[in-house]
Amino acid sequence: MLLRKRDRAPLYVSASGAILGVTAVTIEPPSRKTMLNSIRVLDLTRVLAGPLCTMMLGDLGADIIKVERPGTGDETRGWGPPFDARGESAYYLSVNRNKLSAALDLEDAADREVVERLALGADVVVDNFRRGTLERRGLDPDALMKRNPRLIWCTITGFGSESRRPGYDFVTQAESGWMAITGDPQGDPMKVGVALADVVAGKDAVAAILAALVARSRDGAGRRLFISLMDSARAALVNVAQNVLVSGVDASRWGNAHPNLVPYQLFDAADRPIVIAVGSDAQWSSCARVLGLPALAADPTLATNAGRLAQRERIIKEFSSALRGASAAQWLERLDAVGVPAGIVKTVREVTKEVDASAVSGMPPAVGGGESPRFPPPRLDEHGGVIRHSGWRVFETTFGQSDGR
Repeated sequence: MLLRKRDRAPLYVSASGAILGVTAVTIEPPSRKTMLNSIRVLDLTRVLAGPLCTMMLGDLGADIIKVERPGTGDETRGWGPPFDARGESAYYLSVNRNKLSAALDLEDAADREVVERLALGADVVVDNFRRGTLERRGLDPDALMKRNPRLIWCTITGFGSESRRPGYDFVTQAESGWMAITGDPQGDPMKVGVALADVVAGKDAVAAILAALVARSRDGAGRRLFISLMDSARAALVNVAQNVLVSGVDASRWGNAHPNLVPYQLFDAADRPIVIAVGSDAQWSSCARVLGLPALAADPTLATNAGRLAQRERIIKEFSSALRGASAAQWLERLDAVGVPAGIVKTVREVTKEVDASAVSGMPPAVGGGESPRFPPPRLDEHGGVIRHSGWRVFETTFGQSDGR
């Protein structure tokens, strides 16, 4: 079931796989010529980092079965408004395409047995339970990996495998140093506008799983992987942390400016904001000339970035005055023509109109090589009956896929 044309209307898929109430969508059998064709991923995650990870694997062609709590399912199903016509939240829809859903209670012996069978038949299991939770419910990752030595099991946590603290992006941003360096220099510490610690951790999990799959292709052995929001957020400090390590001086907030580069910040054009990101001395000279500031371009004390850092206020004052003389689009055209990095500050609505985005399946994948979306985000337990009966064969018996096993 491949959605060849992304739509703006809700999809309704029955537990048997029948398509109901489809509007403006063409469904074709998947070709299965994807990079992760035949890879089976059991998704025991909820909220954002874990579902994003498994969705990305699904975008690359892996078969994903999402196990959810009976009755309520993934918490994000209720994180709205907005909700679509089926009552699913936009938050849930954003990270759950290309999956099938089964509501299984880990406290129930029969349901737990279904989950065990799925894990024993999987290539990858991803969970984001706190330490000891799965074991207390009778599902031991280490024991299952002994029974399935090729199994790759990735656990995503908030603060590491030994911590019992719940992992939430906002807390991670606070404790990782991100908020201390984000926001207006005279204002309060600010979080990033997207739950970026979750996103980075989810992508780190994908990288670790893909590396484990490559290693398994060589030695036949599975791997136990641990990813934490905090480790991912700390690592993402990159040059900011290195500045502190080299200088011994703590990092501070720069708002829309840059601590190491000038000019590299937000400016107001005649109609809307624009950012200019000069990253080399050649770009500096071109930029100053395009803005009608030949004296700055010819000033030898500004020829290097170190010199421009020392005269930040002078440069920003003259740039600000010049940029108010034309529209952002006009400046962008002129700056692009001479190779100076610049961009107009766009709204999210503007951005969604520039790509093949869908109210059903979300923003298009950033990583190519897959067939996406094959399945719309599932309703809770939409495929539970057939998964209980057929397990991983659901992709063959219901959707006509064959992985050669």
